[in-house]
Amino acid sequence: MKNEAQGAASPPLPAPRHVAIIMDGNGRWAQSHGLPRFEGHRRGAEAVRRTVTAAQELGIEALTLYSFSSENWSRPEQEIFELMGLLKRFIRSDLQELHAKNVRLRIIGEGHPTDPEVQQLLDDAQTLTSANTGVRLTVAFNYGSRNEIARAAQELARQVAAGRLRPEEITPERFGEALDTVGLPPLDLMIRTSGEQRLSNFLLWQAAYAELVFLPVYWPDFDRTWLERALAEFGGRERRFGGVTPGEG
Repeated sequence: MKNEAQGAASPPLPAPRHVAIIMDGNGRWAQSHGLPRFEGHRRGAEAVRRTVTAAQELGIEALTLYSFSSENWSRPEQEIFELMGLLKRFIRSDLQELHAKNVRLRIIGEGHPTDPEVQQLLDDAQTLTSANTGVRLTVAFNYGSRNEIARAAQELARQVAAGRLRPEEITPERFGEALDTVGLPPLDLMIRTSGEQRLSNFLLWQAAYAELVFLPVYWPDFDRTWLERALAEFGGRERRFGGVTPGEG
């Protein structure tokens, strides 16, 4: 007979509404297979397709992907050129399919500083899918979280200077509304592939109470099985949001 003093097991958590992924390991995957780095990025784009489909099938409401950080501009010029070409091809070849699947695409970050063609493609993709009601796919492009927080602070400072906002009205909730992710559900789960265990300037504010899962798989090999593994780990966590479990001292 079960020992009542042990208490009943906690029920599993429901599927997270909002999942973010740091897609890491393209270059190391290519190196481990004796291939050029670009092939790792190309295979990484295939993993994006698989993951968006899996997220939709698993009932995830919002999926946010870290595609290109503001620090990535320091990479070799040829690699950046290849990445931008891959981004263009991805949008042109996959946009209609995403639209047909009712995916709503959103881009956060500062946009492309030098390539108007890339920026136009990103803008057109958002416009085309803006009325869709399926999974909300957010792509962080030329994004850095500290920069995002600084931009939000600047916007609120302008509102204060213009007399539209009082300093005491700047609450965490009001600050969150000035961030790029306004309108998205709170971040529940942050996944990073490749085995690295850091956030790399991604969604620092939003991840305050997110569960973090680090997976020992390079991004090009990521698929539904790995996503389900992360969701299972999330389901086994106990989220306290700074509180304590009932009955805990």
